[in-house]
Amino acid sequence: MSTAEQATAPPAPAALRLEQVLAERPAVRRPRGESRLRALDGLRLLAALMVCMYHFTGKNGEVAASWNQSPGTVFPTLSQLSTYGSLGVQFFFVISGFVICMSSWGRSLGDFFRSRISRLYPAYWVAVVMVTGAAVLLPVVVAPVRPDEFLVNLTMMQQPLGVERVLGVCWTLWVELKFYVLFALFVIWKGVTYRRVVIFCILWTLAGAFARVADNPLTDELVMRDHAPFFVGGLALYLIHRFGSDLLLWGIVGMSFLLGQRYSVMALWHPAEQGDFHRSPYVIQAVVFLAFAAVAAVALGWTRWADWRWLTVAGALTYPFYLIHEHLGWFFIRVLHRGLGLDPYTTLALSVASLLSLAYLMHRFVEKPFGPKLKRALPAVRS
Repeated sequence: MSTAEQATAPPAPAALRLEQVLAERPAVRRPRGESRLRALDGLRLLAALMVCMYHFTGKNGEVAASWNQSPGTVFPTLSQLSTYGSLGVQFFFVISGFVICMSSWGRSLGDFFRSRISRLYPAYWVAVVMVTGAAVLLPVVVAPVRPDEFLVNLTMMQQPLGVERVLGVCWTLWVELKFYVLFALFVIWKGVTYRRVVIFCILWTLAGAFARVADNPLTDELVMRDHAPFFVGGLALYLIHRFGSDLLLWGIVGMSFLLGQRYSVMALWHPAEQGDFHRSPYVIQAVVFLAFAAVAAVALGWTRWADWRWLTVAGALTYPFYLIHEHLGWFFIRVLHRGLGLDPYTTLALSVASLLSLAYLMHRFVEKPFGPKLKRALPAVRS
């Protein structure tokens, strides 16, 4: 075949198939309306409550001092369930992948970063101040950090710097921040499209596998090999929501679940009981599956019936509640149970209700007024 004939020859079948798979796709169906978002808000609060129950009744440590004994002794039945609540974090990551892909569609890089900064920092700053103030007033529960550590905590960079954390849950915020940066650099910078998100999902999954082979701390930190499958699964589920089902997208979701359940079992399963708590690897796998399945139900439109307005409020409370629940919850438990002598279940119910109420106040008087102001004050990123 001549050079001219080679230049005009059609592409090979394999290459053609790959090009078709990764081609830009028109939306098969429009993104569904507010009812879907309300269902997703409900899942966010459910994940936060899972983590809350784990911190209050499913583990030992500082919370045991607040109860004056192990939560496994105080709640012999409940603790056997709530010890799996730590998987609410992985649930959050799947939801985050879905939400970030949805919220970044059609946005510029500057718009994306301004929205994330104005969303994360106002409530976070208030939570750091509140928990630090509580530690100063009642240091027997949690010792306050030094002033220099407090100031570093305001940056949300304490995790990589090895600084004492004010908020125990803030390690997950560092994971989220890294996800935002990766997604922004490799997808949002050029504009979010079906093709770019799919390629990002595939390459990030492969990078995680190679990082495990390299076994290098810096590579692990950058690639997030253990957490990446949950974000990737959420990204693919949003594409299913926006464009409809196809084998490639469900393959990405299936691969993400398989890798995610492996990480979860290895990180959380204790073959022998440790203290009062024991986790079954089969239950861990089931909870991870249900987390993926719940977001998949939202992606497929099976939750359109969940159109209750209170779910929107629940979603708004999730972030401030998640920030403050752990440490402030220990203070509530110590005062209500050991100070006022309330029984454990009443203490637990009042603590959760009080924290949800405080989260509402943070949303109403911090996030709603100051988030938009911060967003307007931030300069747009010029190209």
